[in-house]
Amino acid sequence: MARGDAPQDSYHLVGISFFILGLGTLLPWNFFITAIPYFQGRLAGDNSTAETLSTNHTGTGSADAFNFNNWMTLLSQLPLLLFTLLNSFLYQCIPETVRILGSLLAILLLFALTAALVKVDMSPGTFFSITMASVWLINSFSAVLQGSLFGQLGTMPSTYSTLFLSGQGLAGISAALAMLLSMASGVDAQTSALGYFITPCVGILMSIVCYLSLPHLEFAQYYLGKKPSQARAHELETKTELLPAVTLSVFPAITAMVTSSTSPGKWSRFFNPICCFLLFNIMDCLGRSLTSYFLWPDEDSRLLPLLVCLRFLFVPLFMLCHVPRRSRLPILFPQDAYFIVFMLLFAVSNGYLVSLTMCLAPRQVLPHEREVAGALMTFFLALGLSCGASLSFLFKALL
Repeated sequence: MARGDAPQDSYHLVGISFFILGLGTLLPWNFFITAIPYFQGRLAGDNSTAETLSTNHTGTGSADAFNFNNWMTLLSQLPLLLFTLLNSFLYQCIPETVRILGSLLAILLLFALTAALVKVDMSPGTFFSITMASVWLINSFSAVLQGSLFGQLGTMPSTYSTLFLSGQGLAGISAALAMLLSMASGVDAQTSALGYFITPCVGILMSIVCYLSLPHLEFAQYYLGKKPSQARAHELETKTELLPAVTLSVFPAITAMVTSSTSPGKWSRFFNPICCFLLFNIMDCLGRSLTSYFLWPDEDSRLLPLLVCLRFLFVPLFMLCHVPRRSRLPILFPQDAYFIVFMLLFAVSNGYLVSLTMCLAPRQVLPHEREVAGALMTFFLALGLSCGASLSFLFKALL
């Protein structure tokens, strides 16, 4: 069948399926980082989880002793680096269907375990160990899942990779909204936390159904039966929802510790979920969408590396915001407005510069070199993410 005779995507079912699959690949990471108050509450010895979804635990007690934010960020990124190195070997040895369905089922089971632990009382140390193991395993399977789906997208028209990436962009917003709904539901904190962690299980189940439906859709059969373009797959892999190293050095390890300087009330309760997580994800998506309208500066401009380097300024700016119970640095920006403005600029610049860099990079090499360039970009991006996550330990210690 000639390419011009390709079947139509009836009712856009294939497009919707890849959008939901994109959403499912990043739901685990986003639901973990958005639930930081819950985890910190459990690690502080609050086994009843009372108010752990709505309180920022920023003290110097046992919650801080575990450095949960930092370890979660680091153990989320190391699997990405590991599976980037094992990419070719793993994908040649294990069939694609096994990688995708196996990863989805493993993530589903691990999230079901996380939800079940809400009802289980245990010591903070045991809870920390189980949670960190889950973080490592979930992100390992997520790395395999994303790489495999990118390989499939390499055979599809480019609009489907856009839909997939749009689904990934919605994952962070979905997690933040789920957190806000859980907090505003009015039920007890334990039920609220249980409902919150069941939500991504539903998302993963939807992803499984969507993937199983693809072989039965004529449009998907036509394109997925073709051999993936390796250069295309690598190019897509670099465009996944990844945060630059600068970002992971403070988000969420430092930004999640910032609290409202106003008196206790509804605003102070919802301040961090709204101003940290929801605002970041909305503005990050906005920044990524801007490259659809213009690409500035161009690939030959010296301004681009300068703008990337200037983002390091956000590290001290966030560290000097209203993080209580610090021991070294002063609070120079106590008002909530400072943090909101910093987060707006931080998120927009993150989304725009990531998208801009990935759009301009292929122009810097010859067509036959793009496969190697894509692989190198993926590796160094993963390495940068891991370094940024490691730096978060130092920045937190300086507070």
